Amino acid sequence: MSANPSKVTIKATALLLPLLLGIAALCSAVPDPRYREYLIKKERSQQTGGRVVLSEAELQFNVLLDKLKLQEMETSDFPPAMHFFKAKPLIDRSKLFSLLQKMPKGGALHVHDFALVDVSWLVKNVTYRPHCYVCFTDSSSVRFVFSLHQPKTSPQCSKWMLLETLRAKVDNTTDLDNSFIRNLTLYTYDPEVAYPSQDVVWKRFEEAFIAVWGLVTHAPVFKDYFYEGLKQFNADNVMYLELRALLPQTYELDGNINNRFWTMRAYQEVLKEFVGKHPDFFGSRVIFTAHRGINASELTDILKEAIKLQEEFPEIMAGFDLVGREDTGRPLWYFSKALSQPAEHGLSLPYFFHAGETDFQGTDVDQNMLDALLLNTSRIGHGFALVHHPTTKALSRQMGVAVEVCPISNQVLKLVSDLRNHPAAMLMSEGHPLVISSDDPALFGASGLSYDFYEAFVGIAGLKSDVGTLKELAVNSIRYSSLSPQQKEEALSIWQKKWERFVVENLPQ
Repeated sequence: MSANPSKVTIKATALLLPLLLGIAALCSAVPDPRYREYLIKKERSQQTGGRVVLSEAELQFNVLLDKLKLQEMETSDFPPAMHFFKAKPLIDRSKLFSLLQKMPKGGALHVHDFALVDVSWLVKNVTYRPHCYVCFTDSSSVRFVFSLHQPKTSPQCSKWMLLETLRAKVDNTTDLDNSFIRNLTLYTYDPEVAYPSQDVVWKRFEEAFIAVWGLVTHAPVFKDYFYEGLKQFNADNVMYLELRALLPQTYELDGNINNRFWTMRAYQEVLKEFVGKHPDFFGSRVIFTAHRGINASELTDILKEAIKLQEEFPEIMAGFDLVGREDTGRPLWYFSKALSQPAEHGLSLPYFFHAGETDFQGTDVDQNMLDALLLNTSRIGHGFALVHHPTTKALSRQMGVAVEVCPISNQVLKLVSDLRNHPAAMLMSEGHPLVISSDDPALFGASGLSYDFYEAFVGIAGLKSDVGTLKELAVNSIRYSSLSPQQKEEALSIWQKKWERFVVENLPQ
């Protein structure tokens, strides 16, 4: 059957018009406004969300969104240009932030196991439980442990004290609790002075994880902590979570130790309980992690255990990653032989590698993103350095590998000061596949995902980003998750209903 000649003519004209306008513009001293408009529209269509077709309701909602974003950008104190610790009070008062809190954000795909929950909950709930001991280190930090009896004194730490007894002796328990909170977060009133370099802030960052360890690895607390984390993310309108987890051995009050299989089973049981009480929450999966400071032989043993865990818990275990500061850890290529072994033996172990969380160009670590792709990573964690590697960036796009962008983490850990200058701005301008996540929100004094969405939407994406940008970012968090194709369809269907309700409920009056 032949095509309709008139339709063919219209289509051909539509395709030729930009070319003809371009030729005319090049031949004229005066720019053609129609060609200029065409180029502007073309550029905007390439941005994240630029090709999302909006409904009438979404277009109306976008009027409100534009108004609120413009108000944000006209303030003298522009939050994304400030350190998050100083910007947070301003963000908390923002009408746009309040709106983003209500927005269904899909999934958080890059969050670490012991940075999920507001540390106030740990201090005001967990440290008030019976049998909780504390000691104070020579480096002005703290350690906690639960025990039936007073523990033996640890190196470089004071004598262990039962917290119940200590609180009975001090005049002001609020000051004591606040000192604990300061030890479990990086928050400070003057971050530029407190953290003059990446080395200093990373040392403090790792110290906070060590300080929290004895609390969260106590078996009953471990389960309660994960439940509370799910609760806080769900309250922030996140319906799915992928957790980077060390799967630590947990301990009982009598000193008995539980292995990683207990830990994974605990995650599964807590999740089942939470979803049973919150049916709108779609679920959670675990990405087992090991520290990149280990050697290749140790990694080989860990990967064998990871494969056993994958076989035992296929529903909840998503895959494997290496964590820790990239600039001081071993590069991925050092581990390439060990990481290739599962595939060589026909075994499936998906990878979700941290890569490119650095601002040093030309080092071995700077090649981690390329090596992550060569090792068939499912996503790239951070990818801060990706824009400096055009071949790697093109390969990432070709392979459909999304970048997990964590704005606040990158700023606090001193990769970028003004989030308008974040490299993800270039990725978003090109519509590169990416998702927004929050990395370690509890350590940064944040919670859930809304703060990072705010920084990404207001600071990184720029004034021209709109409701389509938010929609695509939320959809991406499901599209690039580790869920099966069928689960993704189901999750997207649930999210779409939540999204449509959110838009209608927030239309301008």
